[in-house]
Amino acid sequence: METKESRDFLFKYLNNASPTGFESGGQKIWLDYVKPYIDDYISDTYGTIVGVLNPKADYKVVIEAHADEISWFVNHITEQGYIYVIRNGGSDHQIAPSKRVNIHTKKGIVKGIFGWPAIHVRDKAKEEGPSLKNIFIDVGASSRVEVEKMGIHVGTVITFDDELMELNDRYLVGRALDNRIGGYMIAEVLKKIKKNKINLPFGLYVVNAVQEEIGLRGAEMIAHRIKPDLAIITDVTHDTDAPMYDKISSGDISCGKGPAICYGPAVHNNVLDMIIKVAEKNKIPFQRRAASRSTGTDTDAFAYSSEGVASALISIPLKYMHTTVEMCSKADLQQTIDLIYETVIQVKDKQDFRYIK
Repeated sequence: METKESRDFLFKYLNNASPTGFESGGQKIWLDYVKPYIDDYISDTYGTIVGVLNPKADYKVVIEAHADEISWFVNHITEQGYIYVIRNGGSDHQIAPSKRVNIHTKKGIVKGIFGWPAIHVRDKAKEEGPSLKNIFIDVGASSRVEVEKMGIHVGTVITFDDELMELNDRYLVGRALDNRIGGYMIAEVLKKIKKNKINLPFGLYVVNAVQEEIGLRGAEMIAHRIKPDLAIITDVTHDTDAPMYDKISSGDISCGKGPAICYGPAVHNNVLDMIIKVAEKNKIPFQRRAASRSTGTDTDAFAYSSEGVASALISIPLKYMHTTVEMCSKADLQQTIDLIYETVIQVKDKQDFRYIK
């Protein structure tokens, strides 16, 4: 975080709720921050925002992150006023008990908690773990009618009530680093290009896409609209150094050792080689990871859109993904920004990434 302005934006952006399908509040914060550094912007039907430099250029380069976070939907309200939920994205039922939540109603935020029976009264021999069938939210109401009067109904969206913090001066910890930390990084790349007065010979499209957590939907839509020639995607990847991770199946990735560059069918090898050369030239540390079929990120949506887009994925290592204590290294954060920036500014106009020419 180079400046107070950057730091203030990071905390404001990360602490704002942006559940899948309800990202508009966070998107407004993001757009307000990047507006001084762009020539134009796109706001599409479902809320993806794109900051554009050189919008009239024929050759188009994308850098992209996704803006949405996992959350819950109200699915059932009992006559006693307890609320049962379903997932909106890959929310983890096992971490829910005893968590505080924000319920986003038309009347404003209603506070609630995921309740759980006390250890004293649970039958140890038949102990049942948290599941979607038994986790529930208590809003301090005694009836369904009282809950509904609060503005809560089936389909109301719910997020955990957790905010960003620093840990040991080296890490950032909070909910929704997946992947609004990416939105922060691409905004900083854009700002760095503008402040360093770099004149790009192509159009740069800085994409903050919606609805990744439920199937890369925002990226699918905007990729077809922009039709870029090159796309560099940033997302998070698992730190596998923490306990209970299997390095054999999940790879060997650690926070604090630099961004992770991905290999896989959707990743274009010529773009991948270009990124590695940039990292080596600029002495930016990096790690390698492999994806067997799809990357599971917006890279796939861009790579296979239209006639095909030369795409690559640069990930920041993350501990405890899809929890309220997602954790990344501040050093990795800056190095990922630097790697994307250095890669973008050396791309040539109409650079041809085809394997056979």
